[in-house]
Amino acid sequence: MGLIGGTCAIMTPHGSVFPHRENGMSDTNPLVAQLLQEAVALHQQGKLQAAQALYERILAVAARQFDALHLSGVIARQQGRPERAVELICDALTIDPMHATARCNLGAALQDMGRTQDALASYDLAVQLNPRYALALSNRGNTLRKLGRLEEALASYDRALACRPDYPEAWCNRAITLHDLDRPGDALVSAERALAGRSNNVDAWCARANALQALGRFEEAVQSYDRALAGKGGDAKMWCSRGTALKKLNDLPGALQSYERAIELDASYATAYHYRANTLRALGRSDEAVAAYRQALELGADAQQIGFALAALGVQEVPAASPTGYVKELFDQYADHFDRHLVDVLKYRTPELLGAVLRKCVAPQSMDVLDLGCGTGLFGGHLREYARTLVGVDLSEKMLEKGRERGLYDKLECGDIVQYMEGRTGEFDLVAAADVLVYFGELDQLFAQVHRALRAGGWFCFSIEAVQEGDYRLTAANRYAHSKRYLQRLADAAGFSIIALETGPLRTENEVAVLGNLVVLQAR
Repeated sequence: MGLIGGTCAIMTPHGSVFPHRENGMSDTNPLVAQLLQEAVALHQQGKLQAAQALYERILAVAARQFDALHLSGVIARQQGRPERAVELICDALTIDPMHATARCNLGAALQDMGRTQDALASYDLAVQLNPRYALALSNRGNTLRKLGRLEEALASYDRALACRPDYPEAWCNRAITLHDLDRPGDALVSAERALAGRSNNVDAWCARANALQALGRFEEAVQSYDRALAGKGGDAKMWCSRGTALKKLNDLPGALQSYERAIELDASYATAYHYRANTLRALGRSDEAVAAYRQALELGADAQQIGFALAALGVQEVPAASPTGYVKELFDQYADHFDRHLVDVLKYRTPELLGAVLRKCVAPQSMDVLDLGCGTGLFGGHLREYARTLVGVDLSEKMLEKGRERGLYDKLECGDIVQYMEGRTGEFDLVAAADVLVYFGELDQLFAQVHRALRAGGWFCFSIEAVQEGDYRLTAANRYAHSKRYLQRLADAAGFSIIALETGPLRTENEVAVLGNLVVLQAR
């Protein structure tokens, strides 16, 4: 999505209706002037072949006529021949190297060829020649965005809009960049400014939809995707994004249809196969889900994440823990509507239940407390009454941003909790892990690390989902459930005494209560 390659400019011949003086011919050569006027008029009407024929007639008379060379290059790019476009525009620039429009159009053709750094240099020169050249500034922003230099891209769009406040394409690409910078609210404002200037701007409707989805406004997002798709007729990535919004709305049949439409448009789109497989699994169509996961894997989808999903379906060996990338991506996507979804949709009760069990065992007092997998800080309020200092650790920076807004933590760190615990000895009086151990199967290492990080007599409280047999199993929801017997064995081996182990409903999944255990251990 977005005008990454840059748009081109078709100007009146060299700033006037008259061509350059070339090969001794006067700028007022009647034949060249007449042909050039006719050619530019045809070009601006989109009649490219007819315009090119006239440019060629001009070049037959004046081989180094700037405008005919330059605009022939523009046509070559419009016809999908960027190499020829670069050749022709460079020929024109040997005649007038200080022509800002030609430099801008050269940049667009270079970008089409994938010569991104060269394109940026060409746009930079166009802007040096004409500092208020809005098109060059906007195209320059597109190239910077392609290079991943998002803040610089944003500044370039802002410069373009300072020159031309009603520039829909610059507003649109600014929205795309703001979305990439994780600023969905600002992205929405820019997308709507773009649509105010051009209501049929497909990319702006898509940018608006992406911003709305990031803000958790899924119904509005679907409506915007539909507006974009009505104008464009089909884009695999857009259909896939629409499917994601519908899945968040729990419209699984609609999501599946969108993913299948994406695959129709791009049969090599691994992400669409992956998301289609997730939806088939949610619909209970396990055999089809397995086949779709395997197709995604063949197309290059993340092998670790696909393997994890296949393990959850019982057709592959269960790993010892969830893939780190899977967990991070899950919660990065989830951050903006995490609390609302947990409480309103999943009837999530773990913080209140675990907090109540902890208070039965440990009276609030001044402690150094660690909240493992703290997320947005839902359990932080229960821990604060115990904390002299409260530290939170989570894999998702986006979740931590929400946690910072609560103002509960003295310190928040982004990282893997197992890696964070390595080498820590006697630093904490209380360690908590609310709804975190569901992403680990084997808990031996983590229990040993927690025990080492606690001071003598320190406390470890956590929740787990419950399974009756075996040590643990991976559920269809991609979460691990553990048995009481396994926990008892782990606690004893790590040097803990079990102070409390209570069973209750932690949340709902498809309207069914998910049972779990609420546990408080004390270090011996």
